[in-house]
Amino acid sequence: MIHTLNGVWEEYLRPMIFRPRRLQTAALCLRQNGGDKEVLLITSRDTGRWIIPKGWPMNGKTCAEAALQEAWEEAGVTESSITSTPLGTYNYDKRLKHGAIEPVTVLIYEVQVGHLADEFPEVSERKRAWFTPVKAATLVAEPELQAVLRAL
Repeated sequence: MIHTLNGVWEEYLRPMIFRPRRLQTAALCLRQNGGDKEVLLITSRDTGRWIIPKGWPMNGKTCAEAALQEAWEEAGVTESSITSTPLGTYNYDKRLKHGAIEPVTVLIYEVQVGHLADEFPEVSERKRAWFTPVKAATLVAEPELQAVLRAL
């Protein structure tokens, strides 16, 4: 009996409970407004909460390139430059469409924004706005992302 319970724990229950975190990449989009730095936030499609553009890694792209692609698709960022090394990370639990929770670690890449397009793939699904880093930190939900924003 003990052997059977141990097998169930090791083969089925433990992997479900202690899953490794999946990886996403994010673009922390910045601009200078006079002498002040500003952060671009967008709304999520499902809940409308404020977030930074992010998504899953993409085949054939580095993590930085994938983050820049997400910045274009979700926020219309063009004429930009991105760092090749992550500025930081944060963790969150992503709620999947069927209700399950997936633990995710997000690599944050700094993007200097040169221009925002009026038309981009998700323009009708999201809002976007510029905020000071301190204000942006009060709007996002993830404590580790808040800390990154406050450190800017």
